[in-house]
Amino acid sequence: MPLDPRTPVLVGYGQVNQRIEDPSVEPVDLIVAAARAAADPRVLEALDAVRIVNLLSWRYRDPGQLVAQRLRAGGAVTRYTGVGGNVPQTLVNQACLDIQRGEADAVLIAGAETWRTRSKLRAQGVKPRWTRQDESVPVAPGADDNVPMAGPAEIRINLDRPAYVYPMFEQALRIAAGETPEQHRRRIGELWAQFSAVAATNPHAWSAVAYRADQIWQPAPDNRMISWPYTKLMNSNNTVDQGAALVLTSVQKAEYLQIPSERWVFPYAGTDAHDTYAIGERDRFCTSPAIRIAGARVLELADAAVADVELIDLYSCFPSAVQVAAQELGLPVGDPDRPLTVTGGLTFAGGPWNNYVTHSIATMAEQLVARPGARGLISANGGYLTKHSFGVYGTEPPRHEFRWEDVQSTVDQVPTRVALVEWTGTGTVEAWTTPVDRDGRPQKAFLAVRTPEDARVLAVIDDPDQAGTTVIEDIAGAEVSVHPDGTASLG
Repeated sequence: MPLDPRTPVLVGYGQVNQRIEDPSVEPVDLIVAAARAAADPRVLEALDAVRIVNLLSWRYRDPGQLVAQRLRAGGAVTRYTGVGGNVPQTLVNQACLDIQRGEADAVLIAGAETWRTRSKLRAQGVKPRWTRQDESVPVAPGADDNVPMAGPAEIRINLDRPAYVYPMFEQALRIAAGETPEQHRRRIGELWAQFSAVAATNPHAWSAVAYRADQIWQPAPDNRMISWPYTKLMNSNNTVDQGAALVLTSVQKAEYLQIPSERWVFPYAGTDAHDTYAIGERDRFCTSPAIRIAGARVLELADAAVADVELIDLYSCFPSAVQVAAQELGLPVGDPDRPLTVTGGLTFAGGPWNNYVTHSIATMAEQLVARPGARGLISANGGYLTKHSFGVYGTEPPRHEFRWEDVQSTVDQVPTRVALVEWTGTGTVEAWTTPVDRDGRPQKAFLAVRTPEDARVLAVIDDPDQAGTTVIEDIAGAEVSVHPDGTASLG
């Protein structure tokens, strides 16, 4: 059957790595380079929308304006986004709807980070001479679409970064599985070794090294412990200079621009949802109702089952994110014939802050084109396993229009837990993580504590000696005293 001319199609996908620091290259330069790798000048000049993923390496008021100017896309309407690793897939979902409705014909979705270069310049006390947009440039729509990552309970004890929160989720997974700490660390080392092996075959990956499992899970001088049970090689690698770009058009526009159909990849369906923004309100730290519901629904909308999807990329900032998503989607972990990544993940392929999923979609498109008839599933995650976006893709022409659904109303019906900001008393340890200094010495331990009423309170052990106990003993279920200031003590 002939395709509806308004059918959205992904026609361009490009990625760039800057491996040698060049202070003259700023983030918008990498975006432009990625766009030019994605499509030829005729296509880029035909863009009517430029949508840029929020970047952290430099502050622009409207980076899309600079990109559109350099690509000679004079009529393009720009948009910027808030923060979140879910953003790239959400942008694809929105672009497909806009194209399908006739509100856009050719959309660029792109982002880049020069965090590696910026960090080295900052260490030298040098401020780069990158483009500054003064107040005469209006802030692009969407830039203020942010949700705070930390609430009063987290701020009170300085539980303020992913490197602390995700290992708490990891402990919850271990406890639920009934594994000893060493058994669990070995297992997640094997999972991450599989991701590393995929990155070693990905020409766009930042690292081409295939690490053994023991090199990942065991601390070493070049792989120090960050926050138990995670070593450096279990954390996202944001110290990269990377850019990626996607070009979506209508089928009608793709044919008009004479883009070879052999490069076409069709987005079939998408979904979006979020878990509770306050992590203390999650019913369990080892589950995600939003992933379960949005993941199942995107497959239904695409007329597919999870067994039908040959290629998968689960958002992989930390091992716990992958395990929770796999569990909720019914995917086996460690399957040699179907790894849960096409890129190698944010540790090895590169974790350019909010823009990783632009890379994963670009890599997915390349692999789908190389395997006509296959289907791919993309998951995207923002915050603390909080904001989720999904997409299903394939090369076969769709049998239906692009389908999208916000399933938040269903997620909101799932029971949550009472979270207490201030509480004093004796509870039991539900999960924890222990940040260490550069010499491997425990500094403190963040705890999730269940009260006798089965509510949850977040607390911190600030005594280094007691914090040291949490890495040599399994304190799951141990009694802990929570004090009025949010500190805690064992026993």
